[in-house]
Amino acid sequence: MLALHELGEARRIPDHIISAVVDGLAALPVQSFPIRPGDAPDYDLWRDMCHCALGSIYQVLAACGVDVDVALPWIKLWLLRCQMADGGLNCDPAAYLVADECPSSMVATVAPFEAMLLGRWTAEQRGFLDRGAGFLIERKLMLGSPTVHNAEEREAQAGWLAPCFPRLYFYDVLRGLAALVRWAERSGASIPMRAISGVVDHLVTAFPDGVIRPRREGFASCPTTRCWAGGDWVRGPTSRFPLLDATSVIGAPCAAATRQWSATRRGLLQLLEAGHVVD
Repeated sequence: MLALHELGEARRIPDHIISAVVDGLAALPVQSFPIRPGDAPDYDLWRDMCHCALGSIYQVLAACGVDVDVALPWIKLWLLRCQMADGGLNCDPAAYLVADECPSSMVATVAPFEAMLLGRWTAEQRGFLDRGAGFLIERKLMLGSPTVHNAEEREAQAGWLAPCFPRLYFYDVLRGLAALVRWAERSGASIPMRAISGVVDHLVTAFPDGVIRPRREGFASCPTTRCWAGGDWVRGPTSRFPLLDATSVIGAPCAAATRQWSATRRGLLQLLEAGHVVD
């Protein structure tokens, strides 16, 4: 479903599948992120829900014509409650118990930020977005967490410069830049040049013809959790399917990512002309 959505083909998802997803989410016994032991004893992060999963499926359902805020009003409440002090989120419950630093995650933040951009904003949602944009700006769209708890993100940041497709819930700098530009366009806020110049220069240099070609498979090193016949949830290698193979060829022109890059450049030019990219 995410692959179809990223291709702009979400309407190809059968209606009965969308209905089943909405019903399944509505029936979840846990509709808020459990942080402390005892919040939800039966909750399993690998089986149930996390921020990036909710941010992703919100976008798919919205693209299929579902009024998600009516059908599943708890999703945005979940995301609002889980924003950290620096504007980011983290799908690791233990990150919220760290007292001396703010170990937010770029991957856990971008899909919820994109989801919150959709539709009309309440004052609380506007605050979430402004803080989320501040998080992206502070990280210059390409820097991993400076914290001890999330030190592994600094190892991942080099990969973010290499676009991937489909991204699913993974991150690359084009995805972050596109989201930040959409926020500025809708909110009327300004973006500091220092926050985007490194990423823009990198994309222009890496793809001088304006055509985005994937340079990695974001999902390649990430295991998948499956429920086997016995009812046990087991982590294992990522499974593939024909659409995934056809759209994730490294080095091949990617029409969807290229459209996103073109739209983002147009948006940046309009922001520059309006004085909304500042020194």
